[in-house]
Amino acid sequence: MRTSAPRPSWSPPKRLVFSHRLIALLTIGFTLMLISEISEAQIKVKFEQYKLSNGLTVILHEDHSAPVVAVVAMYNVGSRSEKPKRTGFAHLFEHMMFQGSQHVADDEHFKLLQEVGANINGTTSNDRTNYFEVVPSNYLELALYLESDRMGFLLPAMTQEKLDNQRDVVKNERRQNVDNQPYGTAGEKIDKAMYPETHPYSWPVIGYMEDLSAASLDDVKEFFRIYYAPNNAVLTIAGDFKPAQAKGWVKKYFGSLPKGTEVPRATPMPTTLSEAKRLIFEDKVQLPRLYLRWHSPQINTREDAVLDVLADVLGTGKNSRLYKTLVYDKQVAQSVNVYQASQLLASQFAIEVTAKPGRTLTEMETIVKEELTKLFNDGITEKEIQTSINNREASLTNSLATVLGKANSLAMYYTFTGDPNNINKEFQRYKGITSAEVLSVAKKVLNGKKVALSVVPEGKKELAAQRVESSTEQQIIERKGDVEKQ
Repeated sequence: MRTSAPRPSWSPPKRLVFSHRLIALLTIGFTLMLISEISEAQIKVKFEQYKLSNGLTVILHEDHSAPVVAVVAMYNVGSRSEKPKRTGFAHLFEHMMFQGSQHVADDEHFKLLQEVGANINGTTSNDRTNYFEVVPSNYLELALYLESDRMGFLLPAMTQEKLDNQRDVVKNERRQNVDNQPYGTAGEKIDKAMYPETHPYSWPVIGYMEDLSAASLDDVKEFFRIYYAPNNAVLTIAGDFKPAQAKGWVKKYFGSLPKGTEVPRATPMPTTLSEAKRLIFEDKVQLPRLYLRWHSPQINTREDAVLDVLADVLGTGKNSRLYKTLVYDKQVAQSVNVYQASQLLASQFAIEVTAKPGRTLTEMETIVKEELTKLFNDGITEKEIQTSINNREASLTNSLATVLGKANSLAMYYTFTGDPNNINKEFQRYKGITSAEVLSVAKKVLNGKKVALSVVPEGKKELAAQRVESSTEQQIIERKGDVEKQ
């Protein structure tokens, strides 16, 4: 158990609070003005960064456009921090952190914030976990008090009953969003095939049922002690506040929390496939869907940005190459999705095609290959590149249009790169991208070995994409409770 000085108390301010609807209107209402300001400033987000003696990094960004403030507590922990047979812990804590702490009663965290009209949530990924609140400016102290209490005083309030309760909630979430969702297990099947079983990306963020069942109270408490300490977190405050006052509250509520175990910053763990893999999964779906995945460079690299552009050229918008050919010209596909799945340790380049009724995934894959061959032979146009870059600039600007967007981005850049100022350098990764550069990276990535997953309706494996590459390609046909290698 972490120990510290006596816990400072919090008292509510006397000013009036906002309703949920007003918070939403204030958040949305200033968006267009903020987009204009950010665009004119060429993505220049000013901030102040400092560190407490216990290692907590604090980032402050003032924005007095609306009387609201966002607080983001981001921890350098995700499913990549777990171990085989002990998966799902980071996501489990996303739930546990809302169940009360030593000085905040069970369910009181939500109650206190909802009463003042706050926007509250938490999210977990492979690479990070974040918790956030957007509150009326006069309730910043409340948000800081609550975040600090669960950072420093969660374990004294953690019980076997709470663990069992939230474990059941997570299991039910998995049943609803993964196991019983059409195409819901596709992602984890792909990751399992893409990475060795010891690689941190080989298991799903939500974890496996058997691992969640096996987790003991001591297991999850130890996980918390290691990863949810001040020195493994960044606290970002963005919005309408007075810096001197905010710093005083940060010191008051976080300053006495003890430093935890040093967790080294994650380093890239690229991997390759020794052979191409072809998987077939019979599921309760109406239409067959083809997933193609290649290993690609990690997030925040130049090649990562180049692959974003390639993904746009192939699959973003009605005039993109695969979408136009498959959906409009040939009218054989229901949808096309192409993206660079950027992550901290390693990334994946993805092409996903859902076939129309009566069409096979072999046909989808054949057309995809034809389009890629055209791209390799003829290259891409400067107009295609410029369209992609324009869309990327708009997307980046939109992501910083609210105080929550800026708070979250500052926290993410610090967590991923160690330098929150990369928020102002993000667009530089896309500057000067040429047709030759896109073509070079495309050939490097897409000529590599890939995983091809066909998800087909039950009893219709003939709709799957058949072998068209080499006799050494591994093929796996999987049904519910049955795996067969061919």
